[in-house]
Amino acid sequence: MKYDEDLYQWTIEQGRALRDRATNALDYDNLAEEIESLGRSDKREIESRLENLLVHLLKWRCQPEWRSPSWEASIDEARRRIERIIKDSPSLRSYPGEVLSEAYRYAIRNKAIRALELPQLPEACPWAIEDVLSEEFLPK
Repeated sequence: MKYDEDLYQWTIEQGRALRDRATNALDYDNLAEEIESLGRSDKREIESRLENLLVHLLKWRCQPEWRSPSWEASIDEARRRIERIIKDSPSLRSYPGEVLSEAYRYAIRNKAIRALELPQLPEACPWAIEDVLSEEFLPK
């Protein structure tokens, strides 16, 4: 099966070839691309979860009258999901800090945040990454 015809079937066959040490059946170029994409996928997931977390933290900060246990649960879930990725890929531990500024820029442009018609939000993230990821932190 060719990579560009049926990705799922190709992965099954390539997995089998790897386990059988059938090097002549391996599609080296596409295997390399797929392996590299796994790392990119984890990075994209961290970026997405971090942006979502920042949106929730901004809403928590700017709408105290709407705070609820479900908002807090959403914040906790985003943190846990980032933590799980880092647990599986410890080399990504510093990555949330590396993309915090960019994630914040996306968060303040998020439709849910813009719909709040909030007064001017800070251009830069007002929180350190350690606070953003801390289970105890909720902005005032």
